[in-house]
Amino acid sequence: MSKIALTLFIAFELCYYLLIAQTGIVEYFGSNIFLIAFLPIGGIIGSLLSYYIKIPNQQKITIFLSMQLFLTFFYPSFTNLELFLLGISVGALAPLLINELKKASIIELGFALSISYGVGTLLFNYDSSKREYIAIAFTLTALLCSTQLPKLKEIKSNFNFESYSLFIMVLWIFLDSALFETLSRDINVPIWRGGYTFEIVVFHVIGVIAALKFKIQKLEKELFIVILFALSYLFYFLQEALLLSIVYPFVISYYNVTILQSLLKRDLKSLAFYMVFIGWVASGAGLFVALENFTLFVPIIFLISLIKILSSQEENQSKEKECLN
Repeated sequence: MSKIALTLFIAFELCYYLLIAQTGIVEYFGSNIFLIAFLPIGGIIGSLLSYYIKIPNQQKITIFLSMQLFLTFFYPSFTNLELFLLGISVGALAPLLINELKKASIIELGFALSISYGVGTLLFNYDSSKREYIAIAFTLTALLCSTQLPKLKEIKSNFNFESYSLFIMVLWIFLDSALFETLSRDINVPIWRGGYTFEIVVFHVIGVIAALKFKIQKLEKELFIVILFALSYLFYFLQEALLLSIVYPFVISYYNVTILQSLLKRDLKSLAFYMVFIGWVASGAGLFVALENFTLFVPIIFLISLIKILSSQEENQSKEKECLN
């Protein structure tokens, strides 16, 4: 029962972030950065508070979920103070949620992510100004499930995967955020509103399975994800909606699983600091690029990242040769 609760807790808190914090609020406020600025400011503070508040993690989860539930009743017409407080609650829950993932098996992680992506995609077209009941249902489910989370004296990750640098994770989040926010506003390639829901859901799930099932070397995986993002941007520029609805959901799921696997190696203090850059700075930069119509300049970032990955590969090969000699 506790494992089911853990799966649903993860799934529905992720759904809340996807449909409320990431898309609902931004869309309701017309993507005005100045109007929603208090949300990421609160998010950064909340991420740090998740570690620095010295009470048991279970109590932190209960407090911040209760805070999120209370504030959700004011959705979507938040004041600056309410946005700030909601940012604190969502920001604090992110590292705490990842920390709880250390108790999950690969199957539970796969189910949680598949549920969140599936539900998020199916409800994406629901009017952002009318998502208050959805938001309340998500938070209540997460809050109820949090009372049944597995209780372990010492949390040890059930996963054994490569650890990735903060730079590469920020890069992936930025590329995703910039394309997602651009697509959300582009009437010419509306994959979520253009009848591609089935393809998006299916390839989200396939991406999760592929990331969990098939293992490739660290540098090859970094290169693979960058290439998939490059293809996603290419299909966007070419306005190939069908191909985009296949490749883009796949890479979203694939890289997110990879990031989660890497973060599971970190303690709560590291998670708190990582989420400042991964959860707020990178996504905020992506939103800025989309709003300022700088998406055409993103290929330059691909070139820089490709050079960095290839140079890292050459350095590793050189080190291996030195060791052999």
